[in-house]
Amino acid sequence: MNVPKPHISDLKARLIGIPAISLTINIIYHINDEVFFSFETLWGFLIAFLNTFFIWEGLRKIMHTLMDKYPSFEQTKQRLIIQTVISLIYTFIITFSLDLLCRVINPAEAKPNIWIGFGIGLVPTIIVTLIYESVFFFQSWKAGIQKAEALARANVQSQLESLKSQLDPHFLFNSLNTLSFLIDETNQEAQKYLEKLADVYRYVLVSKQKDMVTLQEEMDFVDAYMYLNKVRFRENIQLEKHIAPEILQKKIAPLSLQMLIENAIKHNIISKDKPLTIDIFADENILAVQNNLQEKNTFYKSTKVGLENIKNRYALLSKKDIFIEKSQEFFRVEIPLL
Repeated sequence: MNVPKPHISDLKARLIGIPAISLTINIIYHINDEVFFSFETLWGFLIAFLNTFFIWEGLRKIMHTLMDKYPSFEQTKQRLIIQTVISLIYTFIITFSLDLLCRVINPAEAKPNIWIGFGIGLVPTIIVTLIYESVFFFQSWKAGIQKAEALARANVQSQLESLKSQLDPHFLFNSLNTLSFLIDETNQEAQKYLEKLADVYRYVLVSKQKDMVTLQEEMDFVDAYMYLNKVRFRENIQLEKHIAPEILQKKIAPLSLQMLIENAIKHNIISKDKPLTIDIFADENILAVQNNLQEKNTFYKSTKVGLENIKNRYALLSKKDIFIEKSQEFFRVEIPLL
């Protein structure tokens, strides 16, 4: 399960933590000295401060980079292994560099060997790692809870709407059956239109209970939906599909493809002189709907409810965003395949 990357505000922690850790290390290292406030202790504090500062800032950058690269809970083990190896190497480089600096500037205060400095350097390494991992864990947990609650609310709302509209399908399908008997049997076009209308409404009812459907299911629905529009607009509207058969088993949010087609029909001129062509493209990762742009001149401003609905649903189902592109010639929307 992916969750939004937590924001870690750590300025105060760094301003307080770096001097505090440096002072603590220096006090422990010089605890047996007869005179604590001396040149040796001040020099030790300076080295401890530089050691803690570079380790803290470096590890902070390393952890942020790896958290961006491995953001999900499933990748935590992989991230921690890589992070531990890089952190140990980085700590060794810092302590080794500061040891060389001590030997050049103040040989008398240099430690007997590099491993003592490395052992001292592990103290801020462990503290910094624990601080950031704890904050990252709890904020990720909080973000996950918020996402789960949002999905639960959306599900409850969907169920409520379904309960409120349970009587409508019975009334509608009974009405359609009655209408079918009234249509002359020789009028095949009217009978087929009625069948496609029933198919469209049946799919809307069924898909409302699902978070995702296969692209094949959505395309079958779109075929029925486009039949209804072809009766209205005749050859002035065309739908072109460019989808490989193996892509049809990918998943999308139900009715999202239909909303994009409806959006194109709603906002563009459709006539014999200006036919509307809608193209559907798909690859392993995205589904794109593109139409030639010939916008209607209307007095009302588009509310973009359809696009906002799709954005909100994909924000809950996937970390991938939808992509919208508009030029003078075409309008294109890309949604991720799940």
